Amino acid sequence: MKKINLACIIEDDPTHVYITKRFLNLTGLVESILICSNGKDAFTKLKAIISSGEKLPELILLDLNMPVWDGWQFLDAFKEIPVEDKIDIYILTSSNNEADIERAKNYNIDSNYIVKPITLEKLKDVIFSE
Repeated sequence: MKKINLACIIEDDPTHVYITKRFLNLTGLVESILICSNGKDAFTKLKAIISSGEKLPELILLDLNMPVWDGWQFLDAFKEIPVEDKIDIYILTSSNNEADIERAKNYNIDSNYIVKPITLEKLKDVIFSE
């Protein structure tokens, strides 16, 4: 059972943020949580973490449909940053569109595709599989 120092939720819906944050806290395995309201906000914050030499999140839960930058735009920008640490990215979205699931294969995260609503059991599976 691995403890996660920092998890990041990239989500624009406050209800889903609240639920996901609550479930992460209930696992008892997450020290702190970074909340970002869209992909651009997340990219900016994560780039600042890299620049300052701090530890990046070990787990990112990423929504696809958001304003400003959606999840795909975040992934496109984030993959261009050289990152040495292992970061597990899970797409957490309401989209069960086959095209989105196929597109996730381009990022090698198609097995990390979770359709909302998230459950405590599913989140525990994600954390315990790390």
